[in-house]
Amino acid sequence: MIKPQQLIEIGLITATLSVMLGESVLATSSQLKTNSSSPQPTPIIIAQNSSNSEADRLLNEGVQLFQQGTAESLREALEKWQAARELYRAAGDKGNEAVTLLGMGRINDLLGEKQTALDYYNQALPLRRAVEDRGGEATTLNNIGFVYDSLGEKQTALDYYNQALPLRRAVEDRGGEATTLNNIGAVYSSLGEKQTALDYYNQALPLLRAVGDRGMEATTLNNIGLVYDSLGEKQTALDYLNQALPLFRAVEDRGGEANTLTNMASLQRSQGELTEALVNMEKAINLTEELRSLAPPGELRQTFFSTVQDRYQLYIELLMELHQQNPQKGYDALAFHASERSRARSLLELLAEAGANIREGVDPQLLQQEQSLIQQHNAIEHQRHELTRGQFTQAQIDALTTQSQSLINQLNQLQTQIRVVSPNYANLQYPQPLNLEQVQQQVLDDDTLLLQYYLGEERSFLWAVTKDSITSYILPNSTEIEAVATPYREAINLDNTTTVAQGLALSEILIAPVVNQLNNQRLLIVADGILQFIPFAALPIPSQPDTPLLVEHEIVTASSATLIANQREQLANRPTAAKAVAVIADPIFESNDPRLNSQISSENNPPSLDNLALARATRSLGLGDTAPQLNRLEYSRLEAQNIAQLFPENERIKALDFEASRYLATHPNLSQYQIIHFATHGLIHPVNPELSGLVLSLFNPQGESDNGFLRLNDIFNLNLPAELVVLSACQTGLGREVRGEGLVGLTRGFMYAGARRVVVSLWNVNDLATSQLMTRFYQQMLNENQPPIIALRQAQLEMWNSGQWQSPYYWGAFTIQGDWR
Repeated sequence: MIKPQQLIEIGLITATLSVMLGESVLATSSQLKTNSSSPQPTPIIIAQNSSNSEADRLLNEGVQLFQQGTAESLREALEKWQAARELYRAAGDKGNEAVTLLGMGRINDLLGEKQTALDYYNQALPLRRAVEDRGGEATTLNNIGFVYDSLGEKQTALDYYNQALPLRRAVEDRGGEATTLNNIGAVYSSLGEKQTALDYYNQALPLLRAVGDRGMEATTLNNIGLVYDSLGEKQTALDYLNQALPLFRAVEDRGGEANTLTNMASLQRSQGELTEALVNMEKAINLTEELRSLAPPGELRQTFFSTVQDRYQLYIELLMELHQQNPQKGYDALAFHASERSRARSLLELLAEAGANIREGVDPQLLQQEQSLIQQHNAIEHQRHELTRGQFTQAQIDALTTQSQSLINQLNQLQTQIRVVSPNYANLQYPQPLNLEQVQQQVLDDDTLLLQYYLGEERSFLWAVTKDSITSYILPNSTEIEAVATPYREAINLDNTTTVAQGLALSEILIAPVVNQLNNQRLLIVADGILQFIPFAALPIPSQPDTPLLVEHEIVTASSATLIANQREQLANRPTAAKAVAVIADPIFESNDPRLNSQISSENNPPSLDNLALARATRSLGLGDTAPQLNRLEYSRLEAQNIAQLFPENERIKALDFEASRYLATHPNLSQYQIIHFATHGLIHPVNPELSGLVLSLFNPQGESDNGFLRLNDIFNLNLPAELVVLSACQTGLGREVRGEGLVGLTRGFMYAGARRVVVSLWNVNDLATSQLMTRFYQQMLNENQPPIIALRQAQLEMWNSGQWQSPYYWGAFTIQGDWR
């Protein structure tokens, strides 16, 4: 069951106008926010006289931009209100300065910057008190309480709500009083004090009816229904939800309507009314898809989708329950389709945008601004790296971090604007997730079995799909699976003594149910949750605990089955690049590297395979505030030499030392190569994917510091129509995990740039072992004329069969993503 809705206000004071924004902003907010567990704002503008016409103009322009509710307009509103604030502060107008602070706080809250929002609200509070604006003070206290509530600090939230409540009553603000009563009720409900919550909701309801606020009345009715449901009074709960539904429709709050339909479906399911529940969930999912399409493209749309995943989960649960009751009705096929609809939608849209070339026809000045912001951001990050290598203070690091985040925000805003003005984007038709029949026709062949996993709170599911069949399986819930997968993942990531058999417990869960269908077929794995971090190739065959799945199967991974079909369609008629391979390896990372002070002479003196000290080096880079240890990866040089010698000299480029540079990696000439191979340190940022990337040479031949970070925004701007990109570095297959989207990281960047398939790693790979694996991989492709997926499998099998590299720690990290054909 979805959590109760809460309400937050923006007490904005303009100089010329008194207007309730009400439902228009409420509807927009439901696009920006997520599900019914997320607060729904009820912004208010109240008139107040001001003698500062310029500040008033900026304030009102900001209000209009806020009402538009797009990512771009919100950030523009923030700029307007910041400018207005400075003017009001200079004039000593504390009341209107507080107004701008409140609006700026609300925007930061919408954009997920909770601490920044708190800072603005806390600056507004003493200003409200200084001008004895008790109504504005109550609004500010309410909003501070709301942020603490969203941060999980329930008691602190209650303290602020309880400070706001008597002020509401003192100024006879019945609507505001109802807002705060509703929020207090929601906190008590989340704390399990249902009767107390009910008391507060019931106090709010007549106030809302008296002021005629049907949207907030609907929210409160919904919340009362949830309390009665938790108390076991199902029919009473349904009665309240049925009262809320027409009110949400009357005020055209589609987010509230979808939430209520979801709550009704959950309640009906608990009563065994599965068919009725399914009808409501289908309506809720359709509304959710509509709201998603209206949300601004990019991060806000992705954020919205991540927070409505509970709806898809309930929808899939219902369909699978109905399938158990009626196995011949095709409910499992509908559940599979729902699973496809619930994942990797932003990636599909990104690739569609890449194919449409949305920057074509855009004002060159906007594109120049985009490049300028990327360059500024790279410069700031390079400066931050340089700073951490010497003496620094935390304040210096924090200042650069703030500048970096500001530039990321500006870049996101500008890229949204580019989409809006792009002629090609206006005509773009985004691909829709494929249903079962389409996946069977467009993705699968006679030799491929799709294993699609979905992890749920109650149960998890596995669909095994062939070209002409579907079989579904019920698995343990996500918590139980994580309890088995987490220790296995930790062991295989860190310990070179880990054996294949140590994955048996996980294999019994994930593979054993479907083992009789495997039949030596190619396995296309669409994973979910923690399973995205698991090397399926290294899992044991359940009946043969010491034998990895790799022995009997080629294994490909993908974010969704639809992605494979989409890539095939986009790249079907693309000409093959003229040259064979570009290998970029063994960059210079540290100022004490001997290559900076002498002629480079190691070309013909590769490192000895007996040098076990260097063999322990891993291709990883931390992203903390202190400088990471950037060990030279000498075996990446051996790897590059072994690969390059397999290709004719006129069809290859081998870039080592200073030449392994960011300049080369971003040069247009790189688009001439079918295979791009990077052998270097990888860096993954789990919070800001924009900071993820590869590390190339940090010094030029003159010994001067150089920006060698190839970050995700750089990669998105590359033109690499490559058949294969190999990221022979650490954790390059990882990224920020976003519900409903998967791992947001380097893979999608290179696919956007044009790569048909990408080889990536799941953990900190060993330098020497990786050079051995990659050499064998390319030998299989070139000497044995094998396609990449078979070549990678054969190379991993050779490693497993060797005495030295048998542990999956050495070879299991690498997986291939994309089309296997």
